[in-house]
Amino acid sequence: MTQTAVVTGASSGIGAATARRLAGDGFRVVVAARRQDRLAELAEEIGGRALPLDVTDQDSVAAFAAELDACDVLVNNAGGAWGSDPVSAGKPEEWQRMFSVNVLGTLHVTQALLPLLRAGGGGTIVNMTSTAAFVNYEGGGGYSASKHGAHALTETLRLELAGQPVRVIEIQPGMVHTDEFSRNRFHGDQAKADAVYADVDRPLTADDVAGVVAMAVAQPLHVNIDSLVLRPLAQAAQHKVHRGPLFDG
Repeated sequence: MTQTAVVTGASSGIGAATARRLAGDGFRVVVAARRQDRLAELAEEIGGRALPLDVTDQDSVAAFAAELDACDVLVNNAGGAWGSDPVSAGKPEEWQRMFSVNVLGTLHVTQALLPLLRAGGGGTIVNMTSTAAFVNYEGGGGYSASKHGAHALTETLRLELAGQPVRVIEIQPGMVHTDEFSRNRFHGDQAKADAVYADVDRPLTADDVAGVVAMAVAQPLHVNIDSLVLRPLAQAAQHKVHRGPLFDG
């Protein structure tokens, strides 16, 4: 029987790449996000189903869940970073936005889909956090705080589901070069966004992260990958990035 995977934040970046990868691995994929035009194109490409979803709106989440008859894998990918101010100048509305999406969005969708995840022969929850979930850095206070919150939610959920056939996996990517993440953080300033990845030889791509999600999900159901950190080779740590060639060709 074909299993159903639900991917939030699937209109671009890691979410879209994950949806493509899981569809290629044989899942029936439901893609969810606010931008319906992009979702419709993706769903047609992969033979999946597109549904509107605003993870910060509980009514939207409830309506989304009511459209589903199964969920074997949930990938809580919706998230983002907005602003790079120091804590002393941080904008509360940007911090609120990050907590609303990165923490409460994960909470809303997880609560709504847990009955379906419990109903099958075994369910899997994949929460996309970040290396910022355990390492802090200047200018990243709000984002890091929200990802720490998402990590705490994930770890607590795993403890509370002990004894039930539902896995909880946390994927913690480091430097990933996608079209929108850094541009959103810098309010559309493409030059600042490009500077993040300048001279970094092969930062991670969305496809790289999607491959790791697929690998974790593909393990036998008795195998739980609690957390998995992935970085590009050029990024030895949050504050240690090599800028210059690493590979020939």
